Amino acid sequence: MSFDIPTLSARSSAARIEQPRVEQPKSHLQAKAQVRAIPQPATWHGKNSTRDTVRDSARATRLARRIEAMTREPVSLPIVSGLLRAWDAAAILVAGLAALMLAAPDLPMTNSYYVALAFFGAVVAGNSLHIAGAYRIEKLRLSNIGWARPVVAWSAAAAVTAIAVLASGASLEENWTWLALWFILGLFLPLLARGALAIRMDYWRKAGRLRRRLAILGAGPGGQMLLRRFVGARREDDIAIVGLYDDRTGPLASGWRGHAVRGNCTDLMEDIRRGRIDMVVIASPPGNPCMDEMLAQLRCVAVDICFCPEDSYATKARSGVEIVGQVPLMMIDRRPLRDWSGVMKEVEDRVFAALIVLLISPLLAGIALAIKLDSPGPVLFRQKRYGRNNKLIEVLKFRSMYHHVRDPNGTQLATRNDPRVTRVGAFLRRTSLDELPQFFNVIRGDMSVVGPRPHALLCKAGGVLYQDAVENYDWRHRIKPGITGWAQINGWRGETETVEQIQKRVEHDIYYIENWSLLLDVKIIVKTIFGGFTGNKAY
Repeated sequence: MSFDIPTLSARSSAARIEQPRVEQPKSHLQAKAQVRAIPQPATWHGKNSTRDTVRDSARATRLARRIEAMTREPVSLPIVSGLLRAWDAAAILVAGLAALMLAAPDLPMTNSYYVALAFFGAVVAGNSLHIAGAYRIEKLRLSNIGWARPVVAWSAAAAVTAIAVLASGASLEENWTWLALWFILGLFLPLLARGALAIRMDYWRKAGRLRRRLAILGAGPGGQMLLRRFVGARREDDIAIVGLYDDRTGPLASGWRGHAVRGNCTDLMEDIRRGRIDMVVIASPPGNPCMDEMLAQLRCVAVDICFCPEDSYATKARSGVEIVGQVPLMMIDRRPLRDWSGVMKEVEDRVFAALIVLLISPLLAGIALAIKLDSPGPVLFRQKRYGRNNKLIEVLKFRSMYHHVRDPNGTQLATRNDPRVTRVGAFLRRTSLDELPQFFNVIRGDMSVVGPRPHALLCKAGGVLYQDAVENYDWRHRIKPGITGWAQINGWRGETETVEQIQKRVEHDIYYIENWSLLLDVKIIVKTIFGGFTGNKAY
């Protein structure tokens, strides 16, 4: 298999595309032949031209739908599988209690024996459905989710539950009505959920939201070979080809089956930031001169990075190889906070931020009044900063400086006894109360409660811009920025007089991203509340 070695220059895609040249004819006859060779635009006269126009219109419609689908984030099938698993367990438990109420209305619903049996049946059913493969991702992706597996699995679980009733010494005849009703309800509710899920999955499938959006970096022979292998995959595979990207000038392949060269590496990064790409396959082996530069840029954004190894190596490898669209790929890096981790992080952010805003509303009003009485100007200070995938977001803070000397780009960080800071602002900055409006950023979805702190665009350390001072500085932008973070509770906050200070911040930020857990967030929040955001570096 041949490989490509694209470069990562900042040229625009327009500069890369060469315009077709028409050689000057040497004679009148050559000029006539050349004019005939140039494709003429279709006219509205005749059946053939009308048919071509309709065909072009249909092709444009399909292309527009595909581009629209690229902007919508794919549905996470592991999350769908987990929700279906939770529904089945809850439905079978509720079915057991409802059957008890119908079979023995005089018996209290809190009867410990029957409640224990209902829990036992739900656990057995969950394991039985799991063993039967009712939650397998590849089954959910198919057009027919399947009904036989849940029926067989629940029948086996019901039989085990009936045996448990006999083993407990109870009479099967006395509990026959309850068990029969439980079996019927316990079968109906999971099948009802699967019917609704099948309808929803069909909608997602038609909208293209069950496929990961994949881009190929490199449009030479290696990239073309990869494209053919991906396009030739079965329809139920979970990939959608966005296109090829390449920085090189000169003649490049035009694509295959409608998958064109969409642009250069700068265009690739922009499409990733716009949320159009989930995975990048590098059509180049590790160890080539451009690999480090490629990875350095791609690791700054939330995207899966991989390359296609030689077939012989993929066959021998026992780990690190993932089959994507029937093609073996070596995973280099995965985007953080995916699937259930992302859900837990999102729920934590929105719920915690909403509760905090409700609790501190009087405090927010008091601070706003103090700012207005202390100095003229707005209550809030709005500043553009980099968020996830290096997208610009507007961060909110309580204004702590005089309005006429505000620094929207952060070219000069606040120092001790800074004359720009107001009296109220000095207290707010020392206690970090000026950061409280950022909980509205969290509710809006721009920030997280915990994460790398967002920096102003022109912040410097030792006179050097942050992104120039630290080689992997942009790695911290793979997740949403936070109000507080691992670096802040470990003392790395405030003024950055030396390059070492920002390097330590970035090291702590990357550690947090690579080791995220819900418990780590709780630890950071607790330490922040009890003094982690105050101290002699806060001014």
